[in-house]
Amino acid sequence: MRDSTAKHLSTFHSQLFRATRGRVGKRLVDNDMLLLTTVGSRTGELHTVPLLYLRDSADVIIIASWGGRPSHPQWYSNLLANPSVTIQIVEESTSVTARTASGEERSRLWPLITSAYDGYREYQSRTNREIPVVILSRT
Repeated sequence: MRDSTAKHLSTFHSQLFRATRGRVGKRLVDNDMLLLTTVGSRTGELHTVPLLYLRDSADVIIIASWGGRPSHPQWYSNLLANPSVTIQIVEESTSVTARTASGEERSRLWPLITSAYDGYREYQSRTNREIPVVILSRT
């Protein structure tokens, strides 16, 4: 899928999710979806993307796969620059702090991630970069 197509679909998904308060768009590929809102690292503008998520105790886990492309998704660069982000799960919007999982945490979480959606295993095989696993904790 082309980057521009993926961005248009992401925008449409986010708009539909918000307009229906998560009733439409909260599930994709048999997994729960959230909306992640970051502050643009260059523009300072708010950017929202829909992402698959998992729970790990009180934390929320997201994956910066970008479909196995050679570079990280822009939202990941944004949260590295400003880790204070907002997530929306169905109707609930929450402020969280983002951090990249350590090697040990990633090793523990990766099997859970690929069992939830095996596509991540394929995405990792397409790229030389290690796909970041991001842990979101309530602030």
